[in-house]
Amino acid sequence: MKLLDLTLPMPAENVALDEALLDAAEADEQNDEVLRLWESAQSMVVIGRSSRIAEEVDLAACDAAGVPVLRRASGGAAIVTGPGCLMYGLVLRYAGRENLRMLDQAHQDVLGAIATAIADVVPGVKHVGTCDLAIDNRKFSGNSVRCKRDHLLYHGTLLYAFDLPLVQRLLRMPPRHPEYRAGRLHEQFVTNLGISAADLRRVLIAGFAATEPLIEWPRERTERLVAERYSLNSWNRQR
Repeated sequence: MKLLDLTLPMPAENVALDEALLDAAEADEQNDEVLRLWESAQSMVVIGRSSRIAEEVDLAACDAAGVPVLRRASGGAAIVTGPGCLMYGLVLRYAGRENLRMLDQAHQDVLGAIATAIADVVPGVKHVGTCDLAIDNRKFSGNSVRCKRDHLLYHGTLLYAFDLPLVQRLLRMPPRHPEYRAGRLHEQFVTNLGISAADLRRVLIAGFAATEPLIEWPRERTERLVAERYSLNSWNRQR
């Protein structure tokens, strides 16, 4: 597996790059599976492809704080990211692992691998709900999937030293939530891993054996997606 540890300057570029990596794999421009790691220097909200923005995000609070709101290509609910939240993305092929076409199996395989990797530095990590990772029943990782014909993109958040009250300020209570949440507000529900970014990167890279850097990443695809989608309110705030 190749490693791309790359944070681009603009929020829209970072959201676009995950999709560009998937599209490049589908177009046979990138033959290797990829682990991408990135961490935004500024706070941002990212909503799911089918999210109704007004139900999940306090737009007035985001606009007042200058926090951009972007819509990703994968499903799931809104997340807040920024300094202290490591983002990861995996582009995986189905060939040889057809079980990944079943979403429950994809969640189990990927989150199981991440939980095992993190257990080297933080014990007690569990896969809970559909696609969350938690410690002591408090969530530190939310994840989502984008599936195509021959590959999938599996990506998510890893809170390690994040400004947790920011989640409460910028997001509304989600319209749907897992049973284990038990109605808790964001500030009682989410938590940080409490480890360094360096340690978190190290265990993830080792866990996925991402030993070789990806040198040529899809720059033109990323730029095109930013111009045609992620920089536009017609995409980000369409519903």
